[in-house]
Amino acid sequence: GAGSRIGQLPASHVANRCGAAPKGLPLTNTTPSCLQIWRVNQVRLAMPRLGEHGAGLLRQHSKALVRWHGLVLENRDPEPLHQMRVSMRRLRTTLDQLGPALVLPKLVTAERVAKPLRRLGMARDLDVLGQRLEQGLLPQLSKAEARQLKPVLKQLRRERQLAHGAVVATLQSSSYLALVAQLQGWLKEPQFSAWGESPLDGWVWELQLPARGALFLHPGWFVEELGDECDEGDEGEAVHGLRIAIKHARYGLEALGPMAGRGSRLWIDRFKVAQDLLGELHDGEVLRRAIDSQLPQGLDEAMPQLQGLLVQQRQQLWQQWRHQARSLNTSRQRRSLLKALLADQARLQRVAWSGPICRTSAADAMRRLCSAIRRRVFSLVVKGGGLSVSSERLSL
Repeated sequence: GAGSRIGQLPASHVANRCGAAPKGLPLTNTTPSCLQIWRVNQVRLAMPRLGEHGAGLLRQHSKALVRWHGLVLENRDPEPLHQMRVSMRRLRTTLDQLGPALVLPKLVTAERVAKPLRRLGMARDLDVLGQRLEQGLLPQLSKAEARQLKPVLKQLRRERQLAHGAVVATLQSSSYLALVAQLQGWLKEPQFSAWGESPLDGWVWELQLPARGALFLHPGWFVEELGDECDEGDEGEAVHGLRIAIKHARYGLEALGPMAGRGSRLWIDRFKVAQDLLGELHDGEVLRRAIDSQLPQGLDEAMPQLQGLLVQQRQQLWQQWRHQARSLNTSRQRRSLLKALLADQARLQRVAWSGPICRTSAADAMRRLCSAIRRRVFSLVVKGGGLSVSSERLSL
């Protein structure tokens, strides 16, 4: 019954949301108004608010930054730097995606995260270039070309040390430490905007629309051939920009966490494969230019064997990428992503409205009604485009 269901609520949750019951008064003898509030909270326990979800993501990323901080400063292994960079990227994505739902301190912004992220990125790029050169290319070269490559490797290590110095200065700077301190202080008592008080189930696909809609219109999808230097010219810049857009789309979907259904998880994997291919293509060109700048005769004349390996890798990666691009950016696949997001939202809304306890506030009921209308309209749009998307009926 209602009394047994309410009795399952944590005492702290009841005290925070409704106020403690009078001393000596059993929980089942509470007043009707308070009983209704407890029933509302029973629904919200299963369906967090937007702000609660955003705060949970920020807490997760904040812990990761603290965890990797000391290991990055020690500089004994490149993996902590990589993991800290990924955590910082996800922190920036959360601030971009859910920032309007949160009332954050003035220093906690996506723009403030961008500077330390760039410093970490420079060091990480040098790690990747060094590993690719030493482990992937050097063993395939003749002894003569391997000797010519030693000054290049030495220069890469020197630049990596300089980059590490910049990372240390950034992570120990007052601006970065203040950002982390303000974020951790806010997480102790998080505050949400009016939008942040909305139930999460009403905004699943809306949160993904900005990045998803612009993503498939990016000109990088339509570049069929690259010039000799794939990062230069309009085509090269378009492909590089597409890699960044795909990365943002992937992190945005990953922010759904366990709420992502099978279809959304499939798209996360697809975006990761595409991002890795374009990343390897970009790294190969950066490496080629770095080596070429260290050789007075130029890479073509001084090390033709290495030049041939780089060209061969580039062609193979480009062919793999074009196959991925043609399979991903089709009308049917674009609609499958929209269908996956609509399915996630419908599933969450079924959870939110399931069970005998379905009372909610008038504001929440109106939000869910508006969400259902938006979802139904876009379902009809998708159906009109040739792919039928079923929309769950909501009984409001």
